[in-house]
Amino acid sequence: MDRYTAMATFVRVLETGSFSAAARLLNIHQPSVSKGIAQLEERLGVRLLVRSTHGLTPTEAGRNFYTHARRAIEEADEAELVARGAHAGLTGSLRVSASVTFGNLHIVPRLPFFLAAHPDLSIDLILDDRAIDLVEEGIDVGLCFGPLPCSSLTARKVATSNRLVFGAPAYFERAGIPATPGELNSHAAVIYTQDPGGTDTWNFRQGDSEVLVSISGRLRVSASEGVRVAVLGGLGLAIAPGWMFAPELAHGEVRAVLADWSLSASDIWAVFPSGRKVSAKARAFTTFVETELRGRYSDSDSVKPAAAGWLGAESYRRDGARASCIAASPL
Repeated sequence: MDRYTAMATFVRVLETGSFSAAARLLNIHQPSVSKGIAQLEERLGVRLLVRSTHGLTPTEAGRNFYTHARRAIEEADEAELVARGAHAGLTGSLRVSASVTFGNLHIVPRLPFFLAAHPDLSIDLILDDRAIDLVEEGIDVGLCFGPLPCSSLTARKVATSNRLVFGAPAYFERAGIPATPGELNSHAAVIYTQDPGGTDTWNFRQGDSEVLVSISGRLRVSASEGVRVAVLGGLGLAIAPGWMFAPELAHGEVRAVLADWSLSASDIWAVFPSGRKVSAKARAFTTFVETELRGRYSDSDSVKPAAAGWLGAESYRRDGARASCIAASPL
């Protein structure tokens, strides 16, 4: 097994989690995969994988090798794509990360269209509300919300989502509709627990007027999907970005109140690992997400397409800074 093949095999083993899965993906026999990894470890003089009854775990050397090997494979694929011309199709795999709620609502339902347009491309979609280290986990593009989490990231703003006060019709029938931000203090709130205190302070604006409201509630939820379920179940009000309730808002399953007051908006970003060129696959996926959001919400007040372009795409910081996507703060 030559060096490139061994390197690609190791990457597939780590991404699939087993020799047998990698063998199926590569369409070769499992003994060939095992032999190739053993030869690679012998040539490098280090152990890359620890084998146990719980599966395969990369060593520190294995994680480092994976990061550089995957980058080398991507650059080789990119070079072939450039050589074949602009009409060549995208191939290989693309690793994308997003928060669970955003992914389920706005990515997964639209993926069939993207995959149909690129039949030789596969996608590993990591849906997680925790902080994702793009480099360590081999992410090609992460979808994040709010301020950019790291100044060393290459990023593109794909949309901006207004924050609104949401509640279910059943809740408003029972508790009434707040007429001013100050009345929120007398309403039940569903709190997304970004901090141990479980309270949120929001600045409402209307013209030259500003009202600072501290919202507290008996229900505190650690995941944004839980906030959605609680609000839809009539348990209380929540302040959230418009994308979070866009489907239900369109069908009348939730209502947005205090619409004549504005809250700080939440930007939606596509972010990429620092220190390397953004691949054609990552760019194509980002453009797809941006186009889909524009097509679905062009007339909506809850999600607005972004006018901003690529940030940092031409000048990368190569100081070794780790790029992480904070997917856990969508509110």
